[in-house]
Amino acid sequence: MNKIELLEASKRKYLGIGLGNCCIEELQQIERQLESSVSNIRARKTQVFKEQIEKLKGKERVLTTENAVLTEKCRIQPGKETSQPAGWNLLPSMRERGSGVTPEEVETQLFIGPPPPRR
Repeated sequence: MNKIELLEASKRKYLGIGLGNCCIEELQQIERQLESSVSNIRARKTQVFKEQIEKLKGKERVLTTENAVLTEKCRIQPGKETSQPAGWNLLPSMRERGSGVTPEEVETQLFIGPPPPRR
């Protein structure tokens, strides 16, 4: 048998194909190898997750700092009204578009459930 055939035979055994003619010692060896491989995979997965968590914590620290700076900047700006919701002044009001209706006066309907039957 050449190396490729040995690798293919080994692969089949790890996949559980053709184990009927294996002795108990060989099956136990395969089991140990599989358990070792699973253990290594889990350790690597844990390491990758820890690295990702550390990166995300770093991003969180940067964003928290940036948020604090921006919050302080908003407080310092003179003449800025804080009673309006955030982003309110970014959108044109309905009066500017000529409708003469304020957003509070707009009627909205919300219907939850199946639609009424058609006739």
